[in-house]
Amino acid sequence: MRQTFALLLFASIGLPLAVAAAPVKPAPAPPVDWHQHLLTKEMAEPGQKPIDAKALTAMLDAAGIKRAVVLSNAFRFGSPDAPPIPDEYARVIAENDWTAREVAKYPQRLVAFCSFNPLKEYALGELARCARDKRFGRGIKLQFGNSGVNLDDPTDIALLRRVFRAANTNGMTLVVHMRTQRPNPYGAAQALSFLDEVLPAAPDVPVQIAHLAGGGGYGDAAMDGALDVFQAAIGRQDPRVKNLWFDIALIAGNETQAPRIAQRLRALGLGRILYGSDGGDPTDPPAREMLAIWRKLPLNPAEFRAIESNARR
Repeated sequence: MRQTFALLLFASIGLPLAVAAAPVKPAPAPPVDWHQHLLTKEMAEPGQKPIDAKALTAMLDAAGIKRAVVLSNAFRFGSPDAPPIPDEYARVIAENDWTAREVAKYPQRLVAFCSFNPLKEYALGELARCARDKRFGRGIKLQFGNSGVNLDDPTDIALLRRVFRAANTNGMTLVVHMRTQRPNPYGAAQALSFLDEVLPAAPDVPVQIAHLAGGGGYGDAAMDGALDVFQAAIGRQDPRVKNLWFDIALIAGNETQAPRIAQRLRALGLGRILYGSDGGDPTDPPAREMLAIWRKLPLNPAEFRAIESNARR
């Protein structure tokens, strides 16, 4: 009787006896990861496996990502924190060329950007060499922290300005890890120096600020101060930031900061945000896991789509 009553009840209100859950179609992956790295045997820590182009494309496949911009790690050889290297520039060239050779194995999927310490005497020469070499994409990676950049030092500002000017002349995108390392100061004042003194030297090319102007993670006052400067410039439609972009590599993962991250992305403008996951370090989560972490931020589906479909102009 109970079964008969249940059948009559479902029929009377027009419900099926069993409701099959419609399959939920997963959101498509971002078409491009704008911030990736490889890892040579020489740079791998003991016990770590190198990450070549084959390994990277396998990780991208697992995440459903079609393409990636691969940023050379050659800047590491110019770090003032490392012991001096007698053949430093030769090592920089070799690292950049290795990255280019690896990326050339997957020309439809990967693009290589070269890198170097912008304060070194060989900086302009390496930029010009990379600009001539068609194995590289039209872009360079600068790592201010690893390179010992001090945005309060007029000499460093002048050296940065000449690199930005040369990149602009050669039509090369700049991907900038702007966060400096202690003891060099970082915050609103240094971001203002960058905006006033450095960025105007490259008015015609995209400038991509890595890690949302931090060094990975989110939440410290220095990073917020730097972002406040850029946000204010964007809000007043300052022409100096017309080609300014931000990638989100390694910023997600801290649930307590997630609402603030989402709020900041909206304030900067979703149209200026690029998806990136970093990589190049075996201790970092692989691309698939990074995408899952990113998608836990409190953004709605339309906002995720807007960011993930962005492409630098």
